[in-house]
Amino acid sequence: MTIIGVLIIGLIVGLLARFLTPGPNPSGIIVTIVIGIVGAVIATYGGQALHLYQPGEPAGFIGSVVGAVVLLVLLRLFTRG
Repeated sequence: MTIIGVLIIGLIVGLLARFLTPGPNPSGIIVTIVIGIVGAVIATYGGQALHLYQPGEPAGFIGSVVGAVVLLVLLRLFTRG
């Protein structure tokens, strides 16, 4: 049940990030789930580096969406050419 929950939250976070980031985004449900999950990981480690989260504390929902938006912006910068 935990894996299914991670996939569903990853999908929701990925969809929100794609909605908030204008322009062409990678498409597909699997890619959207991966964007959401990787965004949560980026938010967790970035928040811990900035001392927003304690070690071992995961990022919240809003932080995960922000991390996914950052991931989409980085993907667009590196795949532009």
